[in-house]
Amino acid sequence: MQNLLELKNISYSYHTLHGETIAIKDISFGIREGEFVAVVGPSGCGKSTLLSIIAGLLEPEHGTIAVNNPDGSLAYPRIGYMLQHDYLFEWRSVYKNVILGLEINHMLTEERTGYVNKLLKEYDLDKFRDKRPGELSGGMKQRAALIRTLALDPGLLLLDEPFSALDYQTRLMVSADICSLIRATGKTMIIVTHDLSEAISIADRVIVLSGRPARVKCELPIKLTLKDNSLLASRNAPEFNSYFNTLWEVLISDE
Repeated sequence: MQNLLELKNISYSYHTLHGETIAIKDISFGIREGEFVAVVGPSGCGKSTLLSIIAGLLEPEHGTIAVNNPDGSLAYPRIGYMLQHDYLFEWRSVYKNVILGLEINHMLTEERTGYVNKLLKEYDLDKFRDKRPGELSGGMKQRAALIRTLALDPGLLLLDEPFSALDYQTRLMVSADICSLIRATGKTMIIVTHDLSEAISIADRVIVLSGRPARVKCELPIKLTLKDNSLLASRNAPEFNSYFNTLWEVLISDE
């Protein structure tokens, strides 16, 4: 299958009055259309920097990102970016929050708002459309943030530890819920996470980064034997512990 995006020797440094800090160096990997990729690595190694470069918020100092759209065009895919916090505005209703991106991009068409209404019903938020974010649970807020992200019909979803603010039990349920919803859309996704179990449960492939400056230490394809398609069931798959041990050994190993 052809890659949707190919990162080729991407490097980036932060510059201050006190000198240069190399965040990432010579990172190369591809993302196939419809694939879920998890990126793990030590805290502060540059995972979020990498996502910002893919999103176009930062320009790499070295390297390129090649685009391979199915129609042969070179247009960069529309990006949907979910951050660690939901960033819903308390003075706006749930509905007004989820259409915010459409308002900013002057895309409040009948087709787009119809899609938003469809998502609100599918994600069990339609009856809360006139509520304020403070009236929602943490999981419901994350679903609202996802609808806001999907409203613009992105070709690539970037998730930067979107479940880290939730307690463990809620995180298990919400991550399974959110990722199942994204799977159903057929979208391509890159997720940054510190949780190896979460990465194995969610991803088709896990990319392990080294400490700063971040380099790719390994890429591990994930294939679990499941009795059903539940992400929670993946943690009981016979291959799960082996994948976890492999990733842990790579993560803590010296270069």
